[in-house]
Amino acid sequence: MFTGIIEEVGRLKTLHGGRIEIACAKILGGVQIGDSISVNGVCLTVVGFGENFFAADVMPETLRKTSLAELNRGGVVNLERALKLGDRLGGHIVSGHIDGVGKILSIRSEGNALVIDVAAENFLLRQIAPKGSVALDGISLTVVEAGSESFSVSMIPHTRAVTNFQAKRAGSPVNIETDVLAKYVDRLLNFHAAPTITKNFLEANGFL
Repeated sequence: MFTGIIEEVGRLKTLHGGRIEIACAKILGGVQIGDSISVNGVCLTVVGFGENFFAADVMPETLRKTSLAELNRGGVVNLERALKLGDRLGGHIVSGHIDGVGKILSIRSEGNALVIDVAAENFLLRQIAPKGSVALDGISLTVVEAGSESFSVSMIPHTRAVTNFQAKRAGSPVNIETDVLAKYVDRLLNFHAAPTITKNFLEANGFL
């Protein structure tokens, strides 16, 4: 579990044969095999580490459902260690399980902030509400507006400066994780199964 407050920007060393290596420094403090680290919002398990990097295994499903496969060697990535009980929860509850990939439509200035417009699929937009929370590449952000084809978030210059958004442009992909509460509400509203367990279901699954 994470908070969406990025601790460090790392760089991709290699991504080959299901193994990813990330060059970094700060998050290696106290690292152990089996720890969870969020990489652009994707929860990965540390399987190895050295003086200035850590390695994790990446499943084919993860590569299919996230933007990790589009990273180039040297590309910047957002890093966050798993939340410890007793830590301050500065962002919101982020699981590190990506729901889909969106595309940045525009990044524009508005006073001292940046407004970022992101195109996303309908099933994601159903779970995104104005003033709600969303994680983009693992960054906890507040939704400004949510439409039928896209949504927008606001970002302070500091956040852009200390995350991979310093390298983002119109057309860049972003990993999207919607708010966990929105997932359950969406499931409840759109699940149309019969209200009771039927005899046929019980027989088909060997319960009778």
